[in-house]
Amino acid sequence: MLQAIGLTKSFGDLHVLNDFSLKMDKGEVISVIGPSGTGKSTLLRCLNYLEEPTSGTVSIDGLRIEAGKAGKKEIHEFRKSTSMVFQNYNLFANKTAVQNIMEPMVIAQKIKKTEAYEKAMDILNLVGLADKKDSYPSQLSGGQQQRVGIGRAMGTAPKVILFDEPTSSLDPELIGEVLDVIRKLASQRTTMLITTHEMEFARSISDRIIFLDGGAIAEQGTPEQIFHQSQYERTRQFLKAFYLS
Repeated sequence: MLQAIGLTKSFGDLHVLNDFSLKMDKGEVISVIGPSGTGKSTLLRCLNYLEEPTSGTVSIDGLRIEAGKAGKKEIHEFRKSTSMVFQNYNLFANKTAVQNIMEPMVIAQKIKKTEAYEKAMDILNLVGLADKKDSYPSQLSGGQQQRVGIGRAMGTAPKVILFDEPTSSLDPELIGEVLDVIRKLASQRTTMLITTHEMEFARSISDRIIFLDGGAIAEQGTPEQIFHQSQYERTRQFLKAFYLS
């Protein structure tokens, strides 16, 4: 469904991704864990071409794109296959919750506003914010804003949703409400690639966990394999610091 082959990304002399390859099945939930600064956010941005890789290819559901050889139109079409949930919400400050969810449907997919409104309200019900439909981002808590952000990502029915540390900007008491929405999506077999430092969450939700170190996959496996049968000393050190079994 989603496949990356030999992805690299450099910023001058700084090599952020190093020969990253991944094959992801439809309905699979993969969590990417690892130290800060090891390339997790850059990986997601390269997978949906918000950041163009230095080299390598990415394909989603048969649509293939190669670094350095894709035009703007091809990249635009490719991005329609994914949605991104950002660390800092990235909502439109001048639009209400329901308008934020409607916007990509109306602009990118050319859906009529009446139909987009109905879909957006269904999504707001799903994320538990129907009563906040007319609220602006400044009137919402961080957790509520992130739930709207997740709703916006859902609205275009993407092949895969990419979550970039979705709880990193939240106060501790607000994290649970966001994770609950992601768990609900996982139960519906939504294809998701999630970067996170929430270790217990990653263990409970993931079909597979990838430990990223130095911009490359150091180890991957089921939650049981990574958390309890890790073969890589760096993984064990990381988990000892962030997770207590």
